[in-house]
Amino acid sequence: MRQNAQNTGIVIAGLLLSILMASMDNSITATAMGSIIGELGGLDKFVWVTSAYMVAEMAGMPIFGKLSDMYGRKRFFVFGIVFFMAGSALCGTADSILQLSLYRAVQGIGAGALVPIAFTIMFDAVPPESRGKLGGLFGAVFGLSSIFGPLLGAYITDHINWNWIFYINLPLGLIAFAMIAFFYKESAQHARQVIDWTGAASLVGTIVCLVFAMELGGGKTYAWDSVQIVGLFAGAAVLALLFVWAERRALEPIISFAMFRSRLYATSNALAMLSGAAFITASVYIPIYMQGVLGGSATNSGMVLLPMMLGTVVTATLGGSLLNKLSYRTILIPNVVVLVAGIALLTTLTADTPRWIVTVYMILVGLGVGATFSVLGNAAIHALPANKRGSASSTLNFLRSLGMTLGITVFGIIQSHAMVRKLADALGGGLAGNGEVKDVSTATSGGTGAGPLGGAAASGGGNAGPDGLGGLDLSDPHALMSPAARSHIPHDLLAKVSDGLSSSISATFMWSLIPAVLALAAAFLMSRERMDPAAETEAYAAQH
Repeated sequence: MRQNAQNTGIVIAGLLLSILMASMDNSITATAMGSIIGELGGLDKFVWVTSAYMVAEMAGMPIFGKLSDMYGRKRFFVFGIVFFMAGSALCGTADSILQLSLYRAVQGIGAGALVPIAFTIMFDAVPPESRGKLGGLFGAVFGLSSIFGPLLGAYITDHINWNWIFYINLPLGLIAFAMIAFFYKESAQHARQVIDWTGAASLVGTIVCLVFAMELGGGKTYAWDSVQIVGLFAGAAVLALLFVWAERRALEPIISFAMFRSRLYATSNALAMLSGAAFITASVYIPIYMQGVLGGSATNSGMVLLPMMLGTVVTATLGGSLLNKLSYRTILIPNVVVLVAGIALLTTLTADTPRWIVTVYMILVGLGVGATFSVLGNAAIHALPANKRGSASSTLNFLRSLGMTLGITVFGIIQSHAMVRKLADALGGGLAGNGEVKDVSTATSGGTGAGPLGGAAASGGGNAGPDGLGGLDLSDPHALMSPAARSHIPHDLLAKVSDGLSSSISATFMWSLIPAVLALAAAFLMSRERMDPAAETEAYAAQH
């Protein structure tokens, strides 16, 4: 239902505030995790804080998107805000890491409704000729959240208290709630159908098993070949097959495979998933490179990606503004070419690469991915009736999130193995198979335990442990991001470790070229449709 101009502005502001709030949450929490663990304990369980949120959000996206098609956007969007605020309030009161994880799942349920339905409300509420520019604005918010999240999280944690990274959502959520609840007027026409309970349950089970297998495997909690991880992957496979079977038989499936018969819709979703996997690799490993190799300060971690995110904002806005003039394919192909070029240049990073060169590469990656945030959402709903938009939009967001989750896990495994291999070559017998320094006398030029490492330990290297670096897991790049930890590593050894880290990150970027190139192939395979505001306006008038 079209809003009057004044109400539309208020509704859009509420939607943007909601998206900013939900998309910043993970980065804010990650920044404050050290302080949270320091107060609540549970270092061995902190991964559940992130996993619980991711599982609930990803599983909820397609389900809430479909329900919004059936029963209306507004009620489920408001439900999402209320659940997100309730989860935030509970998180602030948590007195154990287990409680915090459970409350983060409540937050994730709310986010699973907020993000996809916000885009769908925007598509419904504004005329087609304005949709492109607003799509660019919505895409820009995602980029900005990656900048402001870590900065805000660090400031609140340092100057107030970690609880307030959650409490701050309450006033923001109340404002967004009022804007949508009182000013958004939607059509009473909805297509009510039978809910696909089997599909919903099997989808949730698949995501739970898959995400927890990836989060807990690889030695973080269990080995990849452990009974627990193999069982989780097997459960994910079985439930995925059940989900496909259920969706093919359901009258109104949660994820409609019939929509993938559209070439534009199928390629848009493939492009979102693949570009998400490539982009998240740059987002994760550029800060690690800057801090672990070049020795940057972790305090300014939120600023490290500023050039890349500004590039994202530029092309997200530009791509949205071009939707009324060019086809989706024509807009996206040049952008994804730039993304591939940026990732390819990142493969050339070494321990001696100047910072300004890294900044240029970051800008290219940001420019390459930005348009996908604003253009693909419009391409996914192209020519679909209003009662299919929620499902289409939420599926796109779900697959983009899935691509990012798979990217973090797969490329994390690649980087870790490459790091161990590089360090084994550089340090000889001084490195254990799991990446820990086992014999510091062979890992340094000192030759004996009383060499430079012994001096570092003797001088009070708190992070180095009683044996200097003995037991330090150098396969974990985060171990090198602390200036305090780096200060206790002898210069010669630090040079070898930094070179190994840069080489492993470059190798990881080389592998991430695969999804980037496949994303470019998906862009070339897109059909040549373009947004036609006049035709959409006529179709809307005919339906109402």
